[in-house]
Amino acid sequence: MSPSAFEDVQRGHLLTEQVNPASTDFDALSTEELVGVFVAEDRKPQEAVAGASAALAEAIEAIAERLQAGGRLFYLGAGTSGRLGVLDAAECPPTFCSPPELVQGVLAGGSPALLRSSEGLEDRFEAGQADLEERNFGPKDALVGIAAGGTTPYVHGALHYANSLGALAIAMACVPAEQVPMPCAIDIRLITGPEVLTGSTRLKAGTATKMALNILSTGVMVRLGKVYGNRMVDVAVTNSKLEDRALRILADLAGVSRDQGRALLDASGGSVKLALVMAQRSLNLTAARQLLENCGGNLRQALSA
Repeated sequence: MSPSAFEDVQRGHLLTEQVNPASTDFDALSTEELVGVFVAEDRKPQEAVAGASAALAEAIEAIAERLQAGGRLFYLGAGTSGRLGVLDAAECPPTFCSPPELVQGVLAGGSPALLRSSEGLEDRFEAGQADLEERNFGPKDALVGIAAGGTTPYVHGALHYANSLGALAIAMACVPAEQVPMPCAIDIRLITGPEVLTGSTRLKAGTATKMALNILSTGVMVRLGKVYGNRMVDVAVTNSKLEDRALRILADLAGVSRDQGRALLDASGGSVKLALVMAQRSLNLTAARQLLENCGGNLRQALSA
């Protein structure tokens, strides 16, 4: 869709804008009945994510390939969609000890829009490209453009720009592709149906989007070797809770006591991965670091090499 195609767009046909028959008398329900409608409808986001499994897997593989080649991942959106992208990106450094620039969230309106809605900014087709240009987005990078209703000009502009550079363009929306085509290489459609509050896509659409982003970022980090089994072995030990988690990982996987684990963490500079290699391979810090580097940071390979 070109910029002019977004002028006076009629959206009444979109699935996310339809009236949900389960909640047509919402205001007349008892509070318990109202909650019951929510509970019943909120089963649908999980079904929607399950229906997008193949596209999510394809996206994980493609994004991981870009990141392994030196690229970065950008989530971009407006309103709730953009905020969810920022949230998921912000969780990557503490969970996976990834550099903050590796996974970035781009929200129409920037940081102020996190706390105060700036919905009018989403109508600017050219702003999506401008926000990517500001971050030196390039051909090696990957973009996930998030738009629940699929029509957000800000997101379409960014996807067009990513395509023009030869970057990886991925779309995520909660309407069928037949209703709103999006310019992308991988199309993730989370079909959650009409909202209980008509058009309020912060509800089921937002829930499904959060679930899908959880899967994307975690799957990519697994492919990058930042997970061993189901343990976050690249966790950044930055507070008491995370130190406790790191010590439990060392106790479980290396069979060391809590005091031994703390000594290993101190010796490794707080790196659980290095501490595990040092303990299980009986190596000093220098040798453990070299082995891990030779294995591309993959702990499983380092422990079996």
